[in-house]
Amino acid sequence: MTTQNTRGRRRASGPVAELRPRAVAGVERPRDIHRESRRRRTPVQQLADFAAASGVGQKAGVALAATGLILTVALPGTGAMTASPGAVTGSPMAAAALGSQPEIPVSAAAKVDFSRMAVSTKADPDAKLRQLLSAQSAGTVQAESSKGSLGAPLADMVSVSPFGYRINPFTGGYGEFHRGRDYAAQCGTEVFAAASGKVTFAGWHPYGGGNRVVVDHGNGLETTYNHLSSFDVTVGQSVNRGDVIALSGTTGASTGCHLHFEVMVNGDVVEPLGWL
Repeated sequence: MTTQNTRGRRRASGPVAELRPRAVAGVERPRDIHRESRRRRTPVQQLADFAAASGVGQKAGVALAATGLILTVALPGTGAMTASPGAVTGSPMAAAALGSQPEIPVSAAAKVDFSRMAVSTKADPDAKLRQLLSAQSAGTVQAESSKGSLGAPLADMVSVSPFGYRINPFTGGYGEFHRGRDYAAQCGTEVFAAASGKVTFAGWHPYGGGNRVVVDHGNGLETTYNHLSSFDVTVGQSVNRGDVIALSGTTGASTGCHLHFEVMVNGDVVEPLGWL
């Protein structure tokens, strides 16, 4: 049975159904501890974080620094990365935080060179020397650049007499200028070309060198090999670094088997150790 109120609505005569209580979640969802930090970071900062995490930002940053567009370059570290407490696995922000390194200031006028020609390899051992002499005379090459650009003329390099003024082994008097370095070598030991070049002299040296070979490496750089027992090259022949060009001996003004090795720059002898 129903009744009608003054406004024409019917009112139920039965008991009013109770409202079911609202279900309360039993487990609280975990909060993302990095959510607020991501909201506060600008899109540019987020892009930089992603580049640092993926490793693509290094060369781009160096190149931009060279053009003056940015003044700092972030270089990735080489040490092992360890996870910090609370880090979120798989998050670019977390990866960036793990691999972050202090920024290194770079001058806007810094010269950036990614050339690999300065690195000599087994496949191209003359690369460093060729780059040094490609655009300048050997006389203008700095000592820190020339070091290691020539190969050893002997398998075992044991110096027995230095370059420069020394005691004359024949007279015992002091003041003789020694034009190269003497290296111990039994007669018949293989002598190698110190670098690629062309043979400009192969014969008897009338001023004490005995059997002598001279190799021109270009742009004013030459090497000479003296007191040889024999040689197996001719004038005009091209040789490569490491080629056997002669056998050591004791010809000429020599007191015993050894190799007298010289390095000449624009006709003047220099300390061989500056190039070996």
